[in-house]
Amino acid sequence: MDNCCLQKLRNAYRAIISFENQLEKATGLNINEAMLLCLLSDGEHRLSGEIADELGLTRSNASKVIASLEKQSLIRRQACKEDSRCQKFHINKKGLEMLEHVHCDSLQMPKELVNL
Repeated sequence: MDNCCLQKLRNAYRAIISFENQLEKATGLNINEAMLLCLLSDGEHRLSGEIADELGLTRSNASKVIASLEKQSLIRRQACKEDSRCQKFHINKKGLEMLEHVHCDSLQMPKELVNL
């Protein structure tokens, strides 16, 4: 069996972890939190299920990311006009300001990821 493929995958995984650690150190956000801010930066209000689908997360994981950003006051929830049980999420001013600090160009991209 050729282990080269597994070794490359392991190196890519380690590079992603390294990149996420840099992102977290620079911004205080993990990669899923930063991606959610990017998603909501288009000004659209989204349901949690839509967020999960668009980010490729489970509903449970999306809920945790949403809760974390709400706790940091970077996004807000708003009841739907048609049905108050329905909650949509949107980025607020503080979230937009935080997003201005998230620049992949200012983070050192690991060479394993650049090569991908």
